[in-house]
Amino acid sequence: MVTFKEQLYAWRGVIFALFLRELQSKFNDKFGLSWAFFEPILFILILSILRGRLTGGDVHSIPIFIFMMVGLMGLQSFTKIFQGVSTSIKKNKPLYAFRQVQPITSAVTSGFLELIIKAIVGVLLALATYLLGMSFSLNDPLLFLFLCFNLGLLSFALGLIFAVGSAFVPETDKIKALMTRPLMFISCVFFSLQDIPQAYWHFFTWNPLVHFNELVRYSFFESYGDQGVSLSYLVKFTFLSLFLSLSMYHITWKKVLSR
Repeated sequence: MVTFKEQLYAWRGVIFALFLRELQSKFNDKFGLSWAFFEPILFILILSILRGRLTGGDVHSIPIFIFMMVGLMGLQSFTKIFQGVSTSIKKNKPLYAFRQVQPITSAVTSGFLELIIKAIVGVLLALATYLLGMSFSLNDPLLFLFLCFNLGLLSFALGLIFAVGSAFVPETDKIKALMTRPLMFISCVFFSLQDIPQAYWHFFTWNPLVHFNELVRYSFFESYGDQGVSLSYLVKFTFLSLFLSLSMYHITWKKVLSR
C-alpha cells in the first residue's frame, strides 16, 4: 500500500520535473523571460497613449498607466493560465506512459508556471512605475492578494474544463478561441464600467473578469469605488467552475488517458 504521504512526495517530484521541463521549453529563445516583461509594458504604453488621447487626465481618479496596467495584466494572466492549462493534458500525453504522471499534474504545473511568470512580471511592472515617478500604494492589500488568488483558481478551473472537453470533442478548441477573442472588449480593460450607462451594465457584469478588474482598481484606489461589481459573485463563479472542472476530471480521467 502506498501511503498518502508517499503519494504527496511522488506528486511533488513529478510536478517539479514537469515545471523544469515547461520552463525550459517556454524560454528557449534569446529573449527568454525578458519578453514576458517587455510585451505587456509596450502594450500598456500604447493603450495608455490611446486612452489619454480620447479622454485625457486620470480615469476616475486613477492614473491612466495604472488603470491600463491593472486591466491588461488581469486579462493576460487569465488568458495565459487558461490557455496553458487547456492545452496541458494533450501536450503532455506521451508522459502518461509513466505511472507517476497523471493528467492533473500537467494541468497544475502549467497553471502554476504561468501564475509565477505573471507574478514576476507584475512585480517588475510595479518597479517600472516607481522608476517612472508614478508612485502608488495599495489601499487594501488583502483584497488584492485574494483577488489574484481567485483569478488563478478561476483560470485553472476553466482551463481544466476545456482540457477535458477537448480530449473527447476536438472542436472544443474552436469554442475556446471564440470565447477568448472578445475578452479585450468586454472585460473593462480599455474602459471602466463607470464609463458605460448604468442601464447597460448587465451586458458586462456576467463576465467575472469585469468584477476582477474593477475590484483590483478599487483595492489600489478607494476613491475609484466598486459600483456595479460584487466580490461574492466572483467567488461563487470561481467555486462553481472549480467544482465542475474537478468533477469532470474525476469522472473522465481514466478515459482521457486512453484517448
